[in-house]
Amino acid sequence: MSSDALTSSEYIKHHLQNLTWGKLDGSWGFAHNAAEAKAMGFMAIHVDTMFWSTVLGLAFLYFFRKVAKNAQSGTPGGMQNFVEMIVEFVDTSVRGSFSAKNDLVAPLALTVFVWIFLMNMMDLIPVDWIPGLSKAVGIEHMRIVPSADPNATFGMALSVFFLMLFYSLKIKGIGGFTGELTLQPFESKNMLVQALFIPVNFLLEFVSLIAKPVSLSLRLFGNMYAGEMIFILIALMFSGGVAMGIFGGVLQLGWAIFHILIVTLQAFIFMTLTIVYMDMAHSEH
Repeated sequence: MSSDALTSSEYIKHHLQNLTWGKLDGSWGFAHNAAEAKAMGFMAIHVDTMFWSTVLGLAFLYFFRKVAKNAQSGTPGGMQNFVEMIVEFVDTSVRGSFSAKNDLVAPLALTVFVWIFLMNMMDLIPVDWIPGLSKAVGIEHMRIVPSADPNATFGMALSVFFLMLFYSLKIKGIGGFTGELTLQPFESKNMLVQALFIPVNFLLEFVSLIAKPVSLSLRLFGNMYAGEMIFILIALMFSGGVAMGIFGGVLQLGWAIFHILIVTLQAFIFMTLTIVYMDMAHSEH
């Protein structure tokens, strides 16, 4: 445990508190507890989420760019094989789910998959290591799993959503996109009856449209938040004596192995739904 002075409840709250910067009582600064972070309001920034997501994104770009620059047509090295395997996997997924022509979709899918995978993998680092180092240098709070923060998952989901809206309007036009929201699922050859169906159709289709970014973000956030919470609860066992510590170590190893599947699956689901939503934006029906 990072601090033996903390109770179990305080320990959990401490590890679930983001490093938050915002305006409180007329001055800007960092929040010292959850109450101050909440009082800062909507414009507060989770600095740790921004920092780790940016670092992981830059690491992804650097690694893939380095491999691409050193790629050779002969016998590839291990790093090139690894990158080519990921690229082929994403390319196969795009070809299987995206029927239109858009050079943005494959790079978008690759970025989404690798970036989210890296963010999710941070959950496998022992919960006290980096927060303990941060506290040693004077930083009280430090959450290192950006995808366990709904602000990050909603940001990515809304980015995909806005791209979906952009291509829907670009390809189908305002009339075609409006027609999809108002002329289905209930249809009638009678113009008067169809006019009566328009409000009902719009309500159903609008709810379906808005549900896409909400479900996309909450699915990722919920799974990663639950995984982070379980690791924190297991870490509490190490303060309960030798027997509990050994049992906690076994549980931690087992959950970490199982969590690798969740980490990968959630990145894959986010990528697949991104491809599907982009395909829907390009398809007329």
